[in-house]
Amino acid sequence: MAINVGVIGAAGRMGNAVCAAVVSDPELSLVAAVDAHAGGAKLCDVGGPDVGLTVGDNVASLAAAGVDVAVDFTIASAARTNLPLLAEAGIHAVVGTTGFSDDDLETFRAAFSSSNCLIAANFAISAVLMMRFAEMAAPYFSTAEIVEYHHNQKIDAPSGTAVVTAERMAAASGDWAADPTEKEVLPGARGGAGPAGIRVHGVRMQGMVAHQEVILGAEGQSLIIRQDSYDRSSFMPGVVLAVKRIAEHPGLTLSLDPFLGI
Repeated sequence: MAINVGVIGAAGRMGNAVCAAVVSDPELSLVAAVDAHAGGAKLCDVGGPDVGLTVGDNVASLAAAGVDVAVDFTIASAARTNLPLLAEAGIHAVVGTTGFSDDDLETFRAAFSSSNCLIAANFAISAVLMMRFAEMAAPYFSTAEIVEYHHNQKIDAPSGTAVVTAERMAAASGDWAADPTEKEVLPGARGGAGPAGIRVHGVRMQGMVAHQEVILGAEGQSLIIRQDSYDRSSFMPGVVLAVKRIAEHPGLTLSLDPFLGI
């Protein structure tokens, strides 16, 4: 029996891609699409697949459509409202939105008691592995920096993936050398100081999609772990995997790692 899926933020570029991925998988059924900016429009007229769906303007329509799993690719302010409503309706949530506070996460953890929620900084399986490899490598190096590259439409910096990578590396090792820089000739030249002082640099450039390098150094050696997403389709296998397995992971999960068994 197919899993009924609803997509929130369906008129956006990521939402369009999620809708198409759901439609192309025989184990999934796209039964609802929601977008606050496109309510009443045909899904196919806002870039989505032509499956006869009309875009709703609120998440209440998901329960009426019999949605089992909702995929939310909106923004943090919208997801803060969406997720408790999904939890109340007993709908599982797969969330690609970042920027939540610790208080937000505690609210979601308390809310999802009869259904489950996954919030992941990145759904590209290569990116999930990159973060895990960086975490594993961290205890063996004394210095590290992160450089993330994104398209010039991205308005926040650094990326959620870069922040989560730094957090995981900092949790894996607290033994990092101090930054020797005494003077920044150009303010910000050393990037932003993330957890444990790990420097994070954000590049915004035409021609990029989503890319990240984790550079680790120790005496006489260095290690560079790089991940590249050349198209939004790179995120879809992870999203589809999450939709299919969310029912197996109770409560709130904050990484795709358990879904991959790593």
